[in-house]
Amino acid sequence: MTNSVLEAIRTRRMARALTAEPVDRADLEELLKAARRAPSAGNRRLHRFVAIQDPLTLRLLRVVTPGMFQRPTAIVVICIDGGRAESFGMRPTAKGLYVDVGTTAQTMLLAAHSLGLGAGVVTSFSQAAVSAVLNLPEGWSPEMFICLGHAAPVQPAGMRPRGNVTWQTLTHWERFPAKE
Repeated sequence: MTNSVLEAIRTRRMARALTAEPVDRADLEELLKAARRAPSAGNRRLHRFVAIQDPLTLRLLRVVTPGMFQRPTAIVVICIDGGRAESFGMRPTAKGLYVDVGTTAQTMLLAAHSLGLGAGVVTSFSQAAVSAVLNLPEGWSPEMFICLGHAAPVQPAGMRPRGNVTWQTLTHWERFPAKE
């Protein structure tokens, strides 16, 4: 039995090397349409996106992002709209806000893969500097970059997990035994 969703999950990889070929605007829009469908706590949609294709802005973001090893031709910055969250009575540290960033990122990564794009996430950056570069509205906090482009034919090796990691080694069934 083949299942296209499970196949996409199995074959998606982080792209750490990208070509200089630009991402088509139509593909970027499709990715953003998919991101809008990502699960969201209470369907509140407290995240916002900043899509970037301008080469100068991309270069400026690289300067303030030590964790960005790839050279993307497009980036989507996933932000949390703190003012909107506050209007729902949520604390700025509410777990749901960050869960929504993660589900949105995974949705974007799968959408990018389905469109034939290479993609990778970056979380190592100066939030203040990114906010300044993008002139973000007050209350918006940049939380994650989705770096996009066309994957280079040869990719650098990623970090290897220690030991043999399988779904079985990650899973414990039911309850843990009582402590003696």
